[in-house]
Amino acid sequence: MATLTLQNITKSFGNTPVLHGVDLDVKDGEMIVIVGASGCGKSTLLRIVAGLETETSGKVVIGGQDVTGLEPSDRDVAMVFQNYALYPHMSVFQNMAYGLKIRGMAKDQIVRRVGEAADLLGIGQLLQRKPRELSGGQRQRVAMGRAIVREPKLFLFDEPLSNLDAKLRVQMRAEIRRLQKRLRVTSLFVTHDQVEAMTLGDRLVVMSAGHAAQIATPMEIWERPADTYVASFIGSPSMNLLAATMLEGGTGARLDANGLVLAFQDGPRTGAAGRKLTLGIRPEHLRIGQGGVEMLVELVEPLGGESVLHGKLPDGTPLTARLPGSGYTDGATGVIFQLESLHVFDGETGKRIEAGR
Repeated sequence: MATLTLQNITKSFGNTPVLHGVDLDVKDGEMIVIVGASGCGKSTLLRIVAGLETETSGKVVIGGQDVTGLEPSDRDVAMVFQNYALYPHMSVFQNMAYGLKIRGMAKDQIVRRVGEAADLLGIGQLLQRKPRELSGGQRQRVAMGRAIVREPKLFLFDEPLSNLDAKLRVQMRAEIRRLQKRLRVTSLFVTHDQVEAMTLGDRLVVMSAGHAAQIATPMEIWERPADTYVASFIGSPSMNLLAATMLEGGTGARLDANGLVLAFQDGPRTGAAGRKLTLGIRPEHLRIGQGGVEMLVELVEPLGGESVLHGKLPDGTPLTARLPGSGYTDGATGVIFQLESLHVFDGETGKRIEAGR
């Protein structure tokens, strides 16, 4: 096991910068999930840690050793890819043992390590099969087993579940988390799926256009997103973001959409009356009732125990509500904000504004 430190990592492809000074400290045994939209730089960052890409500037330190200039084979990391990267002509045993064989490890040690990893992953009965004879989930287990037998300092996962169907993704997600907790190997996991990120990570790195927009635990990010990008990216459906104007004394704001006044429950914000704000409210923090915002419901998604209502305010601003139960219909309805769950952001920078600031 080992720690990982990234110091001011930058990367440019030609004249195009893709990473802008990323700093990260990963504790021994921690699972860090790097999440973000396509093109945000998350896979490039992972490949720099692996040594598959060369940083433009910055430093990579694994277990206290500066590995910035080392080849991938000298970094003692194991990577699980999206496409599994199994050798089709080799058996499961041979695929899992290949890296150990290249190292010159004794045959009895190879057999022991492969057997232990196969038992851990529940694929002991598959060791003589070829990859073409396996399901997607079984191939994923083999790819993970190949990484486990190396007993590396660091596990790197590059969207390993994206080729699986929805049900299998949920199952494999739980298996990866249980496995990582059991082995306590320091791990970086890249995904674009925010549900995957929330359920897997001890902490998340939310990437935005080559920057680490926020690094925190899943619940810290859920409850206190650093800016409107993080607020809208983490959560399904996305947080509602509404333009507003600060009231005198900073005790509340008036929605630009319809003039409705919303009071801040956690204390006033600094700034002159008229300051432009963006108010955030998650869909699950809305409820149906009189005296709130008029919402024109255009689509109802019944999900069994709950329903998602998609609609808009009278000025056309989109609004989504996630409500318990079923039986909702299209048309006009009143929506009440749970004001204790209101998020306040600067209207120009998008940065979060805490009470008293």
